[in-house]
Amino acid sequence: MGVFSDMDGLVPLRVWDGVVARAVEGERTTLAMVELEPGSEVPEHRHENEQLGVCVTGSLRFRVGDETRDVGPGYTWRIPSQTPHAVAAGPEGALVAECFTPARDDWAALERLEGRPAPPWPR
Repeated sequence: MGVFSDMDGLVPLRVWDGVVARAVEGERTTLAMVELEPGSEVPEHRHENEQLGVCVTGSLRFRVGDETRDVGPGYTWRIPSQTPHAVAAGPEGALVAECFTPARDDWAALERLEGRPAPPWPR
């Protein structure tokens, strides 16, 4: 990838069933646009990466540690390293922007979904 790209130029990666990410990889940081299909779930997990995010469209029920929150467009979250978290997408799904530090080296092994159209941007 060059210095600039658009969403169509980023290869979609299957992160979980119903969850697809398009990642911009830096040397130390991963920025990802993540699409969650309606009703999709990310099971509880944890990782070394600090994770910051913002909901762009749709809705989510997010659990970080012992705190659960329903979030919609404009809501943000911060997940410290090794903190358990889980998420469920609302009935219309969601599009979120997330940043991971250090970079998500483990995503190199994910299934690539060539030919999947990029999500529409909110107007």
